[in-house]
Amino acid sequence: MNFVFLSPHFPPNYYPFAVHLRALGANVLGLADEPYDKLHPELKSALTEYYYVNDMHDYEDLLRACGYYTHHYGKIDRIDSHNEYWLETEARLRTDFNIPGLKTRDIPDIKRKSKMKERFRKARVRVAQGKIVHDIADAESLIDQVGYPVVAKPDIGVGASATYKIHSKEELRKFFSYKPPEEYIMEQFVDGDIMSFDGLTDRDGNLVFYTAHGYSNGVMETVNSDDLVYYYSLRQIPEDLERAGRRVLKAFDVRERFFHFEFFRDRADGKLTALEVNMRPPGGMTTDMFNFANDIDIYREWANLLVHNRFEAEYSRPYHCSYISRKFNRHYRYSHAQLVESFGPKLVFHGSISGVFSAALGDYGYVVRSASLDEIHEMAAYVQFLA
Repeated sequence: MNFVFLSPHFPPNYYPFAVHLRALGANVLGLADEPYDKLHPELKSALTEYYYVNDMHDYEDLLRACGYYTHHYGKIDRIDSHNEYWLETEARLRTDFNIPGLKTRDIPDIKRKSKMKERFRKARVRVAQGKIVHDIADAESLIDQVGYPVVAKPDIGVGASATYKIHSKEELRKFFSYKPPEEYIMEQFVDGDIMSFDGLTDRDGNLVFYTAHGYSNGVMETVNSDDLVYYYSLRQIPEDLERAGRRVLKAFDVRERFFHFEFFRDRADGKLTALEVNMRPPGGMTTDMFNFANDIDIYREWANLLVHNRFEAEYSRPYHCSYISRKFNRHYRYSHAQLVESFGPKLVFHGSISGVFSAALGDYGYVVRSASLDEIHEMAAYVQFLA
């Protein structure tokens, strides 16, 4: 197998994907704008070859790189980055080189939130009422139906980037006075708790691994209010969440991919409302949390699935696993040393977070696990207790 790995160095905790793929006999062909000498040592040893480009946004350079790999190694079998940012680039390269996987024609349905809504409806999953708005008149026609507050966000966007919660006509006018030029979707605000349905499918679309997560805050609130966040895996998946997740998987025909589906659990009626789909692993430390919660190696299992279309690990979710953030602009009651001593073996990882993710995930993160969800909440409160 010839696998072209776009930007294999980022995020830093993803290098085991390449390591295990190479261990199973694949040619792992790196392609990125990071100098080779700066790559993680284990990543360097896993790469069959590395092609450096000055700018990953220069598509002609990427074409030349893939042409070079095709000439030297034969047909490219797969190309991926596991990164939301490069989804369109990957799809374009797959289209141009006739590589299996998502193609350019598939991108609108998985990148445009307005298109996602159509797929959610086909899957018989509730969605927030909303539409693309070009001016105040468009927005007011929606607000007449759903009332304030409403949420405005780019129709194509990652996380809570450039997302606004609008409470009044005055705020609406202010939004349109500085609205960026790209298309925006506006939708009714759902007062609910974020839940995600996450996992991996094989090349036939079979669900081979899945879990779910609860969140203390939404990404929009965390970023816009500079809040702290923690999120945690669930040992028991709510039946309605699994049912909705499986319907969405079928509606989007997810094959040989990680996925991350987000829903609101409405505080008023307890029902789920679909938020968005992401056709890549959930971000931050979540792939490592898959491992800590189940005592498996998801990186190896993904490689095994790519090479052999087999997922061999058995998992029963013996632990809840939680990521807990800290930001350096706070003063905390308990020191880092006190946390390490207090949590002992329940603290399975801690470390600095890349600046790209720090607005949402903090500057420093702690990953803990426990069979008790109450204990998870207690540890999160302990980490984030302010002085």
